[in-house]
Amino acid sequence: MSIIVQKYGGTSVETIDKINSIANLIIERKKSGFDIVTVVSAMGKTTNNLIEMTKKISKNPSERELDMLLSTGEQITSALLAMALKEKGQDAVALTGFQAGITTDDKHTKSTILDINIKNIKKQLSEGKVIIVAGFQGISHNGDITTLGRGGSDTTAVALAAKLDCPCEIYTDVQGIYGVDPRIYPNAKKLDYISYDEMIEMSSLGANVIATRAIEIGCKYHVPIYIALSTGKLKGTYIKEYDKSMESKVITGLTVSDSDLMVTINNVPYRIGGISNIFSKLSERDINIDMISQTAPIGGYVNISFTAPKDSKKSINNIINELKITMKEIKADIEENITKISVIGLGMRTQSGVAAKIFEIFATNNIEFKQVTTSEIRISYTINTKDKDKAIIKITNEFKL
Repeated sequence: MSIIVQKYGGTSVETIDKINSIANLIIERKKSGFDIVTVVSAMGKTTNNLIEMTKKISKNPSERELDMLLSTGEQITSALLAMALKEKGQDAVALTGFQAGITTDDKHTKSTILDINIKNIKKQLSEGKVIIVAGFQGISHNGDITTLGRGGSDTTAVALAAKLDCPCEIYTDVQGIYGVDPRIYPNAKKLDYISYDEMIEMSSLGANVIATRAIEIGCKYHVPIYIALSTGKLKGTYIKEYDKSMESKVITGLTVSDSDLMVTINNVPYRIGGISNIFSKLSERDINIDMISQTAPIGGYVNISFTAPKDSKKSINNIINELKITMKEIKADIEENITKISVIGLGMRTQSGVAAKIFEIFATNNIEFKQVTTSEIRISYTINTKDKDKAIIKITNEFKL
């Protein structure tokens, strides 16, 4: 029989009624001639609740023990779903990440999958069972439980599909992938297909439908990924390799992020070591930098701007104070009321004029932009947050998203 890996997110399994409904869907799929491996997330806000518990005990908990605690959320769901299936007459078995053969490195709370030994899964499938795998977790070579970080259950599901050489279906609380998040633009159009490259860009820029790591695994191992509503009744979106059957559009999607701030450091001495020192200090504190721009040197000085997550503001201020010890001339400004808007599309590889059109939109509608960066298939702008809604409407209308 053909194998399908399914994944159900936290909102899809947040109540016993929903778990029973999913059990019915799995049984229907099983009867249609498939072996089913299902990956589940923790129920609803279980993970957040567990994190809140740790805060009441420790401000700086051991990451090893944190992984031990957080992994229990997915184990609860997997056990309950297996019980529901058995109660309905379908044999099933719940497996932890370790029992599913998932080996990771030893970086607690953000580990990476090294390999999956599918021997136990294949054995259980051969016995006619539905496999329910607790997502988000694995085991290190040291024998410690590890977790995969944000979007870990997506990563678990796609990695299992890659190892089992089968498609992966991600069921969640959205109908599929939209050109624009329908929560910020209600008239957004759902996509029937999107390429791996475009989805990786959209995910990394704030489209939180599926984890970026999961898409990267799918792309590397050619795993077709299907995103759909957990009821299974409405058509979703396929993430796959680009082919001629996919609609040829210059722009496929637009993402919007309010989670960044923009730092501008003026009067930076124009010497390689000085500029390198700034970004080395940011790297040492694990601050993720996205957009970077630099002015041409004037009088031996340059101005540098970059975007970073808002929650890194305190660390950035500390770094600026350190820099002032050796670069007394520098002056820094941090802007928090900014929005990053990005347009993504494979069509930009062969068609020019997208940047010019957006600059025209900004000029016509009095929208100021502060930075712009480009890659082969995306262009990102930082604008004032007050202009966000206007920019979204004008760009989506222009490119028919």
